Amino acid sequence: MSDPVRISDQNVSRVAPQGRFSRHVRGTHARGGLVVQPRMGFADLDTMRKGLLAVRAAEATGTGTITLDSYTRVNDHDSARQALRTGAELNGFPLVAHGPEATRELLDAVSGPDFPVQVRHGSALPYPLFRAMVEAGVDATEGGPVSYCLPYSRAPIREAVEAWGRCCELIAAQPEPMHLESFGGCMLGQLCPPSLLVALSVLEALFFREHGLSDISLSYAQQTHPGQDMEAIAALRRLAGERLAQADWHVVLYTFMGVFPRTPVGSFRILEESVRLAVRTGSERLIVKTPAEAHRIPTIAENVDALEFAASIASDEAGRTARTGATDSGIYEEARLLVDSTLELAPTVGEALVRAFGQGHLDVPYCLHQDNANRSRAYVDAAGMLQWAEPGRMPLRVERTASRRPVSAKGLLTMLGFNERRFDREHLTHGHLRDLQYAAPDGRRSLS
Repeated sequence: MSDPVRISDQNVSRVAPQGRFSRHVRGTHARGGLVVQPRMGFADLDTMRKGLLAVRAAEATGTGTITLDSYTRVNDHDSARQALRTGAELNGFPLVAHGPEATRELLDAVSGPDFPVQVRHGSALPYPLFRAMVEAGVDATEGGPVSYCLPYSRAPIREAVEAWGRCCELIAAQPEPMHLESFGGCMLGQLCPPSLLVALSVLEALFFREHGLSDISLSYAQQTHPGQDMEAIAALRRLAGERLAQADWHVVLYTFMGVFPRTPVGSFRILEESVRLAVRTGSERLIVKTPAEAHRIPTIAENVDALEFAASIASDEAGRTARTGATDSGIYEEARLLVDSTLELAPTVGEALVRAFGQGHLDVPYCLHQDNANRSRAYVDAAGMLQWAEPGRMPLRVERTASRRPVSAKGLLTMLGFNERRFDREHLTHGHLRDLQYAAPDGRRSLS
């Protein structure tokens, strides 16, 4: 692959055409709606088709999702094919093993302008998968050279940067490019302070721009404090507006990705908070979770139930005055510093990312990948906000107090369960709702 040339939004003369995934999201947002999306994937074609049709028929404005299996994630397509032949269980859809033709037939049967489909995969070295997705006519996918390397792979980050550069160039060359979503705002699911999540999402989006893409989205995962999350998403939108002026972009929020509440009431409560957060921050798309997440892979019906619940809450929130205000803790300033100082390390975004992690200039707390310094630490403070305990070699000012002790193993486990405990307390407060018959005025389920 030839050395990439950094693309500046100040000198881009033509914006790539907008694909139907973005057209659907933009159209829904313009009408005051929120696009809700499941994370759903099944191994066989028939079940995957039934799942997509059920999502399409749900009482919600959504998009389809095809989540891939673990073999496909690591390019072990022979094992995926063997599993299909023998009927062995897979934890997702083996797109490459099924082949582009079968996947295109599946998509032709269910997708359309009002129901585009995104493929979600988790691969650090995904070029064979991207080639198959292009041949199959997939509307959208997601990931990135950092966000799909550090949490999910042992591949060197330099190899991931090179592979993702080829992938971006491949889809940028298509007449209607695939939409590409950065997963940078979801690193490890939890216990990563918001400024780093915002910075990584913006940096991956700039990497996509560097390789010719303009149809993109930036992610952020719900954390432990709704006010801090509001501030973080405002910072993300502000930075994206400043750095991606010539791109077509939107924000996708994820319902909390860490240790999930174990009670049905707690699960619906955390989903409800994420929906209200999405509406209040102007996020265009929301990835939902179901009460089954703490125990097993959810069924089709459970996915649909979560989507319809989320749509009902979004409709309810649209007419309300926000009861929670954003914090003002300097997330934008920290994220901007991380972005700018990283870009100064090299002439291209890709090389800057490699050098930044090599020097510990970017450092994801508690991430064990060999290319991550793992010297930074974070904690949940008494107010429930995520704070830096130790920045490592990152250029951040962290106020240290005598009362702050190093994060212990017991303390880490306690923090990991913060949202589980916070929302499962609703099980006691709302014990009479355990049968899940939450009747809203329109007949849908609601907790408010």
